Amino acid sequence: MSLILLQYGLYRDGDNNLDVAQSPVIDQAFAVSARNARIAFTVEDTTARRDFVPMRGSRTESYDIQNGKLDGPVRIEPPHDPSARANLAAFVARTLADARRNAATQCWIELVDHGGGDGGGLESDRHGSLMTSSDIAAAIADGVAAHANAQPDDASRKIDGVVANQCLMATLGFADALSRSEVRWLAASPETMLAPGVPSDVAGDIAAHVTDPLATARAIVRTTMATSYDLDGDAYPPAAAFDVIDCSQQKVATMRAAVAALDLALANAADDPHLRAVIIDDARSIAGMVRFTKSNMPWRADRPALALYARFAADERLPASVRTAAQDARTSVAALVVAHAENAHFGPFNADYRDAAGPTVHFPISASQRDPWAPNVSETQTAFYRETGAHRLEEALFGERLTARAGRSKDKLAG
Repeated sequence: MSLILLQYGLYRDGDNNLDVAQSPVIDQAFAVSARNARIAFTVEDTTARRDFVPMRGSRTESYDIQNGKLDGPVRIEPPHDPSARANLAAFVARTLADARRNAATQCWIELVDHGGGDGGGLESDRHGSLMTSSDIAAAIADGVAAHANAQPDDASRKIDGVVANQCLMATLGFADALSRSEVRWLAASPETMLAPGVPSDVAGDIAAHVTDPLATARAIVRTTMATSYDLDGDAYPPAAAFDVIDCSQQKVATMRAAVAALDLALANAADDPHLRAVIIDDARSIAGMVRFTKSNMPWRADRPALALYARFAADERLPASVRTAAQDARTSVAALVVAHAENAHFGPFNADYRDAAGPTVHFPISASQRDPWAPNVSETQTAFYRETGAHRLEEALFGERLTARAGRSKDKLAG
């Protein structure tokens, strides 16, 4: 029997305004490891806060944790660019190598930083860069390939799951990208989150249920939503809603095909001005994310896919072909949702999230919502967007091609 049930890679990007706010996940990792000797952590922490080397300034600290303490030296290097594909790939390869050394049963990674839906995350102030969701998934695939090349006897080892301790990352597009990289599970929130976000305790949930994916998913959601952080004297969970999504290639391929069929049916229907107005009216009835009132963040077009597709399926103003395609798309998305929880009233945002039971899909209701921060942060530069024909649908709805809009401002990125 394997000594280590779970190798858990903790990739923390503190090269921005979340350096201090998200740092408690490191302390949590030590505590989890102390409670469970069968969990090992591989850590890469890019930070400027006081830690192992007080007053050293910005740097990247890399180390391993077992039994509640450091397992080997802390390697100190000049600050990495956490948003560089090569750096994340190298971290994935190192985590897999640790998993091989420990004969770990499963291997997961957690990404700790800002997040922006299909636009990506891992935003670096020093380098002025951000990694798209497609590049995040591709970096994971690069790391898996590097490990297989270096350790051919362990070539079958993969990253089993990704915990996105980032805002807005429970999306169909990100699940699709991870599926292409052979990641099986995604744990993420569809909405912005409160730092420090997902507690490292979820590693204990994974280790406790390595042979039972359903129990694992339910425990991850339960632990996350039962955690509370202080905000202005009140205690709140880190997320308004949280999901564990099955990214199996077969299920995701079925979902991708169903969404493509729906987008085509909607695009065809949108040739009729009356039906175009009905489609936009239905989409408008499903609130997008970033539901707190005082925000200029652009992710308001990220709508809960299950609720949106159910709305299309039930609207008898739409042709039967659209309603049937919408029901098929809803069924295929529902098949991906292993576990979820949401709040009827999330205090910090003063909003209802009962319809946020599962991943979001980028579905704008106006040309201005299509990709407002492109090209610097783009939710449309993904294989999922292209292959589902979303660009054709949006051109049918708004009658114009996508044009680049104002670039991002770093302080507007979701946390």
